[in-house]
Amino acid sequence: MALPMPAVKRIDFGYFVRPAEETGTGKARVEGVLGYVIDHSAGALLFDTGLGEGSAEVDAHYRPVRRPLPEALHDAGIGIGDIRWVANCHLHVDHCGGNPALSGRPIFVQSGELLQARTATDYTLPHLIDFDGADYRQLAGETEILPGVLVIPTPGHTGGHQAIAVRGNDGTVVLAGQARNTAFDYSADQLAWRARQEGRVDDPALSYRPWIERLQSLDPSRIVFAHDYAVWEPARDSLTKP
Repeated sequence: MALPMPAVKRIDFGYFVRPAEETGTGKARVEGVLGYVIDHSAGALLFDTGLGEGSAEVDAHYRPVRRPLPEALHDAGIGIGDIRWVANCHLHVDHCGGNPALSGRPIFVQSGELLQARTATDYTLPHLIDFDGADYRQLAGETEILPGVLVIPTPGHTGGHQAIAVRGNDGTVVLAGQARNTAFDYSADQLAWRARQEGRVDDPALSYRPWIERLQSLDPSRIVFAHDYAVWEPARDSLTKP
């Protein structure tokens, strides 16, 4: 008998204020902090774990409003004890803050990302990386970590950034993390790639992240993000169900 396909649930970890000098618009912007639970037949995997604590400087700069990990999971119908594995898109403070609370669970991470988090100055908060019970499963590129769950390197925001593709009953869902900040940014890359593929546009200024081709090869039905509630969907999809 075939096993049930994984389901994906969004987790609301709160929000923070990105300062004007970081938005590119000259205005401050409030951004959400989102994680995702992959409810797999083998157990639950949590992709990103929320905003870390322990730095007055970070708090003053970003003015975060945190939702505790147990509360955030509970609202999605998940208990903290249900989480069997963890993966982080990268190891900045707003993506791995709950990792210490999940001590003992295997954490899937690109080896280069872990090295940078441990060695680069002002990269993250060290106590969120090396804590009692930290159990890193270091990856070196694309890896199927569970049946139907594929980790894909998406460097750019950080050199070791990774996304996860989940094959489900209604198609493949890509958890993009902060590979791109918004669905709009992803659309711009995807359309630039499409225009090049179709031979419609040959403009070197219309660049895109090279991993776009790999993600699009999976024919994703939806792509979701860490700091944007919007969802990217293919233009061909129906907006209503029969």
